[in-house]
Amino acid sequence: MDTELLNRVGSKDFNCQSCVLIVESDIPLAQRIALDLTEGGYTPLIAHDANSGLHQADEFQPGLIAIDRILPGNSGLWLCKHLRSTGQRVPVLMLLASDTVDDRVACLEAGADDYVMKPYSSERFLHLVEFYLKPERQADNQLRFMDLVLDLSSRQAVRGGRSIDLTMKEFELLKFLMEHPREVLTREQILENVWGYEFMGESNVIEVYIRYLRLKIENEGEKRLIQTVRGVGYVLRES
Repeated sequence: MDTELLNRVGSKDFNCQSCVLIVESDIPLAQRIALDLTEGGYTPLIAHDANSGLHQADEFQPGLIAIDRILPGNSGLWLCKHLRSTGQRVPVLMLLASDTVDDRVACLEAGADDYVMKPYSSERFLHLVEFYLKPERQADNQLRFMDLVLDLSSRQAVRGGRSIDLTMKEFELLKFLMEHPREVLTREQILENVWGYEFMGESNVIEVYIRYLRLKIENEGEKRLIQTVRGVGYVLRES
């Protein structure tokens, strides 16, 4: 961290909601990402291993953390899991070198909100950073469908009297479905409205998120609400 940044961080007026912590062992790549963030109006923080990343996350409380899955010592998945186990709800982007179903499932299980594929793309990365750090709209209302309630302020779901914690992407996906009950939503509609970008390439990222969202809202044996419409997409309906 340079002297100027140290002075800013030490200032009482410093607000780290615009900070992005980069946990990346590849020093040239970390520096490139930091430069892109600076040019985009964000404040980059850099760590090169999981332990130092954990320390900086605790000390500076960044608005977003980008973690390479492959790190020396403890892995990026370990770091993400540890952050979630301590109650950190900061958005986490995972940097991945391969895009397989197992990779995406591992990221979700660790608590990551999204992932960025290598080789690194400035445009793609900054788009996601902007999406996750955009100011939250003030909302004190709720969305309801049958016995499922989604609180737009706390970003929590409630079903059968139990509170369900959601990652930011799970929240956005469930919110979009609950805003269009009984309406069949295509994969393209979901990608555009939930991910906020035109998803390039063939991927079953939606299926992965739907699977884990179902596990969370149906883990007490409740009736399935998110229905698959084969060849089209998904719909929130009673049966």
